[in-house]
Amino acid sequence: MRELIPKDQYGVFADTNDTARVDSLFVAEFFEKQHKHVLRDIARITEPKSGLSENFIHTNFKADSYKDSTGRKLPCYFMTRDGFTMLVMGYSGQKAMKFKELYIRRFNEMECFIKTLVSARQEFPLLTANIKLLHENPKPYHFSNECDMLNRIVVGMTAKQFRLANGIEKGKSIRPYLSDEQITMLDTLQKVDVGLLVAVPDYQQRKRHLEWYKTKLEKN
Repeated sequence: MRELIPKDQYGVFADTNDTARVDSLFVAEFFEKQHKHVLRDIARITEPKSGLSENFIHTNFKADSYKDSTGRKLPCYFMTRDGFTMLVMGYSGQKAMKFKELYIRRFNEMECFIKTLVSARQEFPLLTANIKLLHENPKPYHFSNECDMLNRIVVGMTAKQFRLANGIEKGKSIRPYLSDEQITMLDTLQKVDVGLLVAVPDYQQRKRHLEWYKTKLEKN
């Protein structure tokens, strides 16, 4: 399965549909089970007589494969938070409880990351694509900091602050509420910032360059 955000040390990642998932191989490792037993457990809860709907199974369990150390192609699964929860519901013991809590936390963090990325991608598609090229394992702040900077320069506040000031629903794009001049300026500065990300890695220096560029555009 193609990954939008790479697997972390627990096998949690984001697929290209902006969904947080976990690799069954990692679940086996951390819950100290053989992978074949995890696959057996998944087979039990995804068989027709298990009671789960076809839609739930299709949405939350994606069959895939991997190559082991000998080059053999073997089955694995990628599960959503709900699929993972259904699988480990019966895993008991103090250690199992510890890892359930850990994975819930990792899913929360990954889903927060996805929301940040989706929001940034909607507002600044060129910028977010470049950030992913520059950072092997990008963090949420790599996207939010850059988007916040551009919004502050052009709008005078971050998107979050703009929503609060104008009574706009959380997570909704602010673009429909901006003037044509503001949108044009944001798009222009985004293109400039794409190049600056490579040439000027320091955040404050990039900010000064962009502020200067905005001033020059306004004078012309």
